[in-house]
Amino acid sequence: MNDILDPQLMHIRDLITMVISRIFRRGMTTTSGGNISVIDENGDIWVTPSAVDKGSLRPSDIVCVRHDGTITGRHKPSSEFPFHKAIYEMRSDIRAIIHAHPPALVSFSIVHDIPNTNVISQAKYICGPIGYATYELPGSQLLGERIGAEFQKGYKAIIMENHGTVLGGYDLLDAFQRFETLEFCARTILYGNTIGTPQYLTDKQIDDYEAYMSEYPPEMKEVSYPPDEREKRTEICNIVHRACDQGLMISTYGTVSVRWRNNDFLITPTNVPRWDLQIGDIVQIRDGMREPAKIPSRATWLHQEIYRHNPGINSIILTQSPYLMAFGVTGTLLDVRTIPESWIFLQDIPALPFGIHKQDSRDIPGLLAGGSPAVLIQNDAILVTGDKLLQTFDRLEVAEFSAKSLVMARPIGVLIPIKEDQVEELRRVFLKK
Repeated sequence: MNDILDPQLMHIRDLITMVISRIFRRGMTTTSGGNISVIDENGDIWVTPSAVDKGSLRPSDIVCVRHDGTITGRHKPSSEFPFHKAIYEMRSDIRAIIHAHPPALVSFSIVHDIPNTNVISQAKYICGPIGYATYELPGSQLLGERIGAEFQKGYKAIIMENHGTVLGGYDLLDAFQRFETLEFCARTILYGNTIGTPQYLTDKQIDDYEAYMSEYPPEMKEVSYPPDEREKRTEICNIVHRACDQGLMISTYGTVSVRWRNNDFLITPTNVPRWDLQIGDIVQIRDGMREPAKIPSRATWLHQEIYRHNPGINSIILTQSPYLMAFGVTGTLLDVRTIPESWIFLQDIPALPFGIHKQDSRDIPGLLAGGSPAVLIQNDAILVTGDKLLQTFDRLEVAEFSAKSLVMARPIGVLIPIKEDQVEELRRVFLKK
């Protein structure tokens, strides 16, 4: 089920339930593990309950601990409530907290290490510096003091020794984006280490990337929304939500566009969490101009160039998915000659250097014109193209499954690819023009 309500209009109970559901569906917590809280303008703390199934949590299950200490609700508050309260008392800027035991971050927790967020382009600014809290008994006052002391240093993300992680934000969606991005970094590093050695971006590379702003198209004076345009908006939102559900996209990164008429197209906006994308957020690009009062993706110019130079491409997905990014951060060859479907759908996926988005070049449109349906941009993203948007999404799924199979196969052996004569047979039978 997609979350299509406006989070800004939701009651805190509903918002907490929605976010814990996302975390559970994505396999980042267990039935009994993890907890979420939000402090409201009255100083009341809304928190998930103790010993209630996270997979079927309802708004009526959320507990409110009033600022005077009285409790409203059908359940006891989470056993970890003391450290939530300690953080709020020390940091007035923190208004929401997520604690969970996501597998990749627990991996770092149990080896007493912190993931290097410079592994992907946007994570440094989203996660900020990462703190580290030494072990104390769960639910104890000492644990609250340890974690609170780390937050007092200015951190918004903490690795808890032999426990998990805790993150804060100025609201719950901010905390969730930080949580999701940090776990994605951890997974990318772990999968990357399975197939090679992850390479990290320098602070300067990331700062230059974030400072770079391509010129947005000028605003159009008038805009219309005919039925076929509205249909494509719905299609984009459905695919983005589906990608989030399947772990093929995270809140903080992902661009989808669909050609509308001629070289006009619709594209996702910048600075809107992908889980919460709504039809009205989509930006229309017509005659080289953008829909008024909307900011399209920073990759708009690239999508525009791809459509101009590739009339057979009608949809584009630019995203980060953990197994594909394992290849993107290690420079390891992503050889899709694994099973026939992988090669038929993807053929070869060239890798391009980080920062190519800043170059006014034809590298990516040219590679796509040459027959490659996808390209991998190092420490940045996978770009996949196709005719219909569903076909493009299917290719993304196949690419991620192929990368996953290669990562999972590495401990038991080395890929024995489909032979050249078998590839030629596939080309002859399935890629006939």
